[in-house]
Amino acid sequence: MALQDRKLPFGLIEPNSTKYFASCALGGIIGPTHTAVTPLDLVKCRRQVDPKIYSSNISAWRSIFAKEGLRGVFFGWSPTFLGYSFQGAGKYGLYEYFKHLYGDQLFPQTNRTFVFLGASASAEFFADMALCPLEAIKVRMQTTLPPYANNLREGWSRVVTKEGMGGLYRGLYPLWARQIPYTMTKFATFEETVNQIYKYLGKPKESYGQMTQTGVSFLGGYIAGIFCAVVSHPADVMVSKLNADRQPGEGAMKAVSRIYGNIGFSGLWNGLPVRIVMLGTLTGFQWLIYDSFKVFLGLPTTGGH
Repeated sequence: MALQDRKLPFGLIEPNSTKYFASCALGGIIGPTHTAVTPLDLVKCRRQVDPKIYSSNISAWRSIFAKEGLRGVFFGWSPTFLGYSFQGAGKYGLYEYFKHLYGDQLFPQTNRTFVFLGASASAEFFADMALCPLEAIKVRMQTTLPPYANNLREGWSRVVTKEGMGGLYRGLYPLWARQIPYTMTKFATFEETVNQIYKYLGKPKESYGQMTQTGVSFLGGYIAGIFCAVVSHPADVMVSKLNADRQPGEGAMKAVSRIYGNIGFSGLWNGLPVRIVMLGTLTGFQWLIYDSFKVFLGLPTTGGH
C-alpha cells in the first residue's frame, strides 16, 4: 500500500516541518531504555566510586536483591526515567532540526559527517540542561550508602534545601564533557554505520521492507553504542565521582584535579566492560524504538540516504 493511501495516526507529516521535529522529539521520549538498564547503571556507578564495593556484577545484584529486593536492584529508576525522557526529547528532536538547519540551509555543501557531528553536539548541549538536575539526584541516590535519598521527591528537596538550585547543576560541565562527545559519536557513527550496511547489502534503503530497515537501525545503534561507551567513559566516571565526592564550596576544576590525583588514569576506566554492554544494548534499542515510531507515523527511518 502506498504511503499516501495508508491511514496514518497524525496524517501526513511534511519532512522538516514543525510537526516533523515535534514528532521526532516525541519519538525520543518513547521507550524506557535507560530505566530498563537501571540495575546495570546502579552497579556501574557504585563500582566507579568504590571499585572494592563488589567483587563482580553478579555478586552485586545478589547482595542488593538479598538486602532490598527488586526495588533495590532498580533503585534510582524515577530520576532516570524522567531525566532521560526530557533528554531524549531534546536530543532527537533538536538533532533533526539542527541537521536540517546546518546541512540543508546554512552549509549545504559541507561533508555530511561534519553536519551530523555539529547537529548532535548542538542538540546535546540543550538536552543536557534538562537532564542535569535529575542526573545529579540519581547519582547521589545510587552512589551513597545509606542512600542520600529514597526517591526523586526526597532527593530534589534535600539538594535544593542544602545547596540551592545551583546544587542541581553543579555537574553540568562534566555532564557536557561526557554527553556531547558521546552523542556526537552516537549519531555520526550510527549514520555512517547504517550507510555502510546498506552499501554492503547492495540495494537502496527504500527497496527493503520496514522490518529490515528497523533491524538495520538496531544493528547500527548497537555498534554506535560500543563506540560511545569507550569515548565517554572517563567523563562518566568523573561525573559519578563529582556528584558523590565533591566537597562543599570546592570549585569544579579543583575537585576534578583532586579526584584524578586519587584514582589516576586507570581509575577513569573502572566499569568499562559493564558500560559497553549497557550502552550497546541501550543504544541499539533506542534506535529501534525511535525508527519504529517514525515508521508508525509514516516517516522514513534514519540514515541510509
